Amino acid sequence: MASGSGSLMWFRKGLRIHDNPALQYAAEGTKFLYPVFVIDPHYMEPDKNAFSLGSARAGLNRINFLLESLADLDSSLKKLGSRLLVLKGEPSEVLIRCLKEWEVEKLCFEYDTEPYYQALDFKVKNYASTAGIEVFSPVSHTLFNPTDIIQKNGGRPPLSYQSFVKLAGQPSSPLSHTLSSLPLVGDVGSCVISEVPTIKELGYVDIGQDECSPFRGGESEALKRLNEIKNDKEWVATFEKPKGNPSAFLRPATTVLSPYLKFGCISCRFFYQCLQDVYKNVKRHTSPPVSLLGQLLWRDFFYTVAFGTPNFDQMRGNRICKQIPWNDDDELLTAWRDARTGYPWIDAIMVQLRKWGWMHHLARHSVACFLTRGDLFVHWEKGRDVFERLLIDSDWAINNGNWLWLSCSSFFYQYNRIYSPISFGKKYDPNGDYIRHFLPILKDMPREYIYEPWTAPLSIQTKAKCIIGRDYPKPVVLHDSASKECRRKMAEAYALNKDSNGMVSEEDIRNLRRKLKEDPEQEAKNKRIR
Repeated sequence: MASGSGSLMWFRKGLRIHDNPALQYAAEGTKFLYPVFVIDPHYMEPDKNAFSLGSARAGLNRINFLLESLADLDSSLKKLGSRLLVLKGEPSEVLIRCLKEWEVEKLCFEYDTEPYYQALDFKVKNYASTAGIEVFSPVSHTLFNPTDIIQKNGGRPPLSYQSFVKLAGQPSSPLSHTLSSLPLVGDVGSCVISEVPTIKELGYVDIGQDECSPFRGGESEALKRLNEIKNDKEWVATFEKPKGNPSAFLRPATTVLSPYLKFGCISCRFFYQCLQDVYKNVKRHTSPPVSLLGQLLWRDFFYTVAFGTPNFDQMRGNRICKQIPWNDDDELLTAWRDARTGYPWIDAIMVQLRKWGWMHHLARHSVACFLTRGDLFVHWEKGRDVFERLLIDSDWAINNGNWLWLSCSSFFYQYNRIYSPISFGKKYDPNGDYIRHFLPILKDMPREYIYEPWTAPLSIQTKAKCIIGRDYPKPVVLHDSASKECRRKMAEAYALNKDSNGMVSEEDIRNLRRKLKEDPEQEAKNKRIR
C-alpha cells in the first residue's frame, strides 16, 4: 500500500496543462499526485483485419496524434516536477486497481458526454463512492454544460443552432491561474507503469513520411498554432465558414485546430477568449454562425444534441433521424472508401483523408453528399464509420451530427441541393492541382479533362499515360442520372416519414425499398459504366 494521502488525475481527453480544472483541483492540498493515462487495447491494439493500418477503432494517424499529445503532456508534467503514469488495460479495471493500491482521497477527471466514457465513468464513480473517495469531474471539454442547456429547454436538447445559442448565453471564463509546480508522484506499489509508448512499441510498423498526417499532436503545437492565428487578426476577423478553399492543401484555408480540440490539447474556453480579444481590437468582424466563434458554438450545439438524443449514432431508434431505405451496396461503399469512384475530385479527397487524416470541411461535405443522397445512396452510418476511423479529429458528437446533416437525415432537409462531384471542385481549383497532388496517375491529364477524365479522347488519355478503365477507374455511376434517382428516392422517403408521423417501421422501410426497386431501367442506368 502506498503511503500518504494522494489525488489521482485521470487523463482521457483534456490532454493539457492550461485551463484544466480537474488537474488544478487534483493538485490542491494534496501530498502526492498521480497523473494517469490508460492505454485502452480496445482503442490502441493493432487489428490486422481492418481496412487501413490501425486498431479496431482508430486509424494509425489518430493513434500517432494521440501518442504525440501524450509525449508532449508528459514533457510538460516533468517541467512541473511530475510525470505521466502510463498503464495498460480496460480503463475502469485499471483505475479501480490504482485507487485500491494507492491511498487516493480524490479522483479527478474531465467530464465526457460520449456513451463509451459515460459507461466507464459510471463503474469508476460507483467504486469511488463505496470506497469513500471524493470524485471531481468538471465540464471543460465544451464551452457549456450540455445538461444545463437540456434542462433550460424543458428536458430535451434544442434542435436548431439558433435556439441553442439563445439558451446558452455566455460561456464561463477559462482558469486564469497557471500551475507553476505539481505535487510529487507517490509510491506506485505493484502497478506496472510505463513511459509513453512509441508506435513501434504498440506493435505497429513505422509509417512512411508521405503516408502520415502533417499535423503533430500536443498542447505545445496547439498553442503555437493558436498564437499564429491570433496574430493574423485580419484573417480571424474576416473568417466565414461557408467560404474557404477546400482544395488548398499546402496551407489549409482553416485553423486545423479541430484535432487539438478533439483531444483537448487546447481549451475551447481559452480559444473562445482569444477570439474575443482579437474582435475587440479590430474595426469589424464576421459573426456567428459563420465566424470562428460561431464554429465553437456549432461544436457545443452538436455535443448537446448528441448527449440528449438516445441512439444519436444510428438511424433506427433515433427520434431526430429520418428513416430512409439506403442501399446496402458494399461494392459502391468500397469504391468510395478506397478512392476508386472514377470521380477525381471525390477520389483525391478520399486519398487525402487516408494519408493525412484530415481534409477541409467543404471537401468532407462533397464526399459525404456523394456517398449518401447525392449519387450512391449508401447509408450514412457506413460513411460515418470510415470517417470515425481515419480522421485525426474524429469526434463522436460532431462526426455523427455532420453525417446526419449531410445525408439530409436530420438538421438540414434540402435534399435537392447536391454537391456536384465535377463542378464544385472546379470552381476552386480549375487547373486540378489538388487532384494532381493526391492522384498522381492523373498528373498529366489536360485541365479541361482533369475533373472528367473519361470524356478525354483515347489519344489524350494515351499521351497523359492514364487510360480510363485500366489505369484509373471509370465512374461508378453517371452523376446526372444517379443524382436524379437519389432525389426521387429521398422524396419518397420523406413522404413516408411525413405520412407515418415519424413512426416508420422496419416493414415500411422494406416495402419502400421494394417499391423503389420496381424501376429496373433506372437502376440499370445508374449502375457502373462497364
